[in-house]
Amino acid sequence: MTDSAQPAPKPAAESRVENRTVTGDEADMRLDRWFKRHFPDVNHSYLQKLLRTGQVRIDGKRAETSDRLAAGQSVRIPPLADWAAPARSPAQATAPKKPAMSDKQIAELQALVLFRDADVIAINKPAGLAVQGGTGTSKHLDAMLDALRFDGKERPKLVHRLDKDTSGVLLLARTSFAATKLTEMFRGSDVRKTYWAATVGVPKPYQGKIDLALAKEGGPHGERVAEAKEEGKRAVTYYTVLENAGKQSAFVAMWPRTGRTHQLRVHMAAIGTPILGDGKYAGQGAFLPGAEVARKLHLHARRLILPHPRGGKTIDVTAPLPDHMLATWKYLGFSANLRDDPFEDVE
Repeated sequence: MTDSAQPAPKPAAESRVENRTVTGDEADMRLDRWFKRHFPDVNHSYLQKLLRTGQVRIDGKRAETSDRLAAGQSVRIPPLADWAAPARSPAQATAPKKPAMSDKQIAELQALVLFRDADVIAINKPAGLAVQGGTGTSKHLDAMLDALRFDGKERPKLVHRLDKDTSGVLLLARTSFAATKLTEMFRGSDVRKTYWAATVGVPKPYQGKIDLALAKEGGPHGERVAEAKEEGKRAVTYYTVLENAGKQSAFVAMWPRTGRTHQLRVHMAAIGTPILGDGKYAGQGAFLPGAEVARKLHLHARRLILPHPRGGKTIDVTAPLPDHMLATWKYLGFSANLRDDPFEDVE
């Protein structure tokens, strides 16, 4: 056969099979949502076709759209149609775009660090800063993580999340090893989390356990979670009233034994004492009429205790209250420096 009779070589974009590693912040994400993040133009029917023919695989095994991913898994990406391929190169697609940050902004972000070693960074996330991007969210922590690289060889990785309007301790992994270990801990029962909040009204009894299944639901105002006794996932929260301002408000500590989206917010609203400023779940009932306090969510991830990913010691990090909560604590006469663990006797 002459050279002119040989078939033309396939374009590189058509012949390339790619394997992408699931990052720590993508753990527990459904495969279809993961695909949408990496390849926004791939529609559901096209993905289903790729899955039916075994072209998309997880760690070499056939997969389904509903499969949940784990950190460190490898997703096989077959050659995609021209219209479905990402506009950027693979390296650009997997690496978040670096923000144009000034030296001052970098210094401000680094000043949030509460703890740092070779594997872990803990920061005091400000209220109002989204952890990850989404529709209408251009500024988020995930895009700024290079500013927290310091002397590390790897870009820090998210291993859990806080709501945009929740402040407090947020843990980051500095190595892939730590990301895998920490993700497993957060999915299990090795992490002890204590939250502080101000509530509208005072929970009765003063100490209790809320065991209420929750499920995500759509809506015009973004993601919401609602009580779902039959089809929902079990969610358990311990709470205790530390102080109260008459019947008007309470300073409440909470320990979520499960990690459902908006769990604390929905649980406190469900017992009739919503978190102060949580208009999403309590409407106008989330505010104190006539009170001179900020109309912001008063929920703070106060303390995080967990084993170090390399063993041998315990990580125990506490974050000070944000300014708007400090002002409310002063207005209502609450103590802002309580250090005892209110759940030390709870198994």
